[in-house]
Amino acid sequence: MPPPTKITIATRQSRLALWQAEHVRHRLQAIYPEAEIALLGLTTTGDQILDRPLAEIGGKGLFIKELEVAMQEGRADLAVHSLKDVPMQMPQGFALAAVLQRENPSDAFVSNRYTKLDDLPPGAVVGTSSLRREAILRVNYPQLAVRSLRGNLDTRLGKLDAGDFDAVILAAAGLIRLGIKNRIASLLDSKEWLPAPGQGALGIEICSGRADLQEWLTPLHDQETGLCVQAERAFSRALGGSCQLPLGAYAEFADSRLRLRGFIGGLSGQPMRSGEVSGAAADAEALGLELADRLRG
Repeated sequence: MPPPTKITIATRQSRLALWQAEHVRHRLQAIYPEAEIALLGLTTTGDQILDRPLAEIGGKGLFIKELEVAMQEGRADLAVHSLKDVPMQMPQGFALAAVLQRENPSDAFVSNRYTKLDDLPPGAVVGTSSLRREAILRVNYPQLAVRSLRGNLDTRLGKLDAGDFDAVILAAAGLIRLGIKNRIASLLDSKEWLPAPGQGALGIEICSGRADLQEWLTPLHDQETGLCVQAERAFSRALGGSCQLPLGAYAEFADSRLRLRGFIGGLSGQPMRSGEVSGAAADAEALGLELADRLRG
């Protein structure tokens, strides 16, 4: 396959999305120095509707639909996503071509007044857009008030700084990537706070059948992260994973084997069901399905 002459990357226009797209652009430019690597900035439906929880307006796919249309129409070749925002079932005609090395997958406690979640007084208002985080909070911190918080990263931090919330829970990876790690008051223990499937990893989406792009993107793929994410997404997909179901999953390598932990829960403080499985890394997909079967109960 001859090297590319031009690749256009579709991206949302939030600061974090642009950072992610620029990161991929620089990686590709280093591999293909003669190619033109361009960005196409777009606004998605998910970016426009901020007054309702994501689960009510159509789920994670609202953040990628316009990018997919641009690829279908030939205006863009690929799109870069935070994998936790990518639907577990890829739309027909699209595929994940590469998964980049993972950043810290933890959730972060962000507050201007408190250092830890345990420091919050009863009635303190915590903001999150995630049913997963909400479920964990309602089980472990029923004395706190959980409020919906939509918007890009800067919008959420702005609402915290304006005093609308006592604390917010965010993905640590985004804060680290934007160089504002100092906003993290503390990282949340992954034993209680399993991340969303794919959290901390970037995925590159292309139209199915683009063998040229698949080959050009191969050098960006991190096999270890890819296998971990495959197990996590298989777990979520088997449970009908969407913005309607609170669940978390995290896979990691231990002694050359893949260990997958996961949980599912409700939103009214019901006990969460959790478990773990381990096995050969080559069986990543099967491990996700096995854990889902155990917890489906």
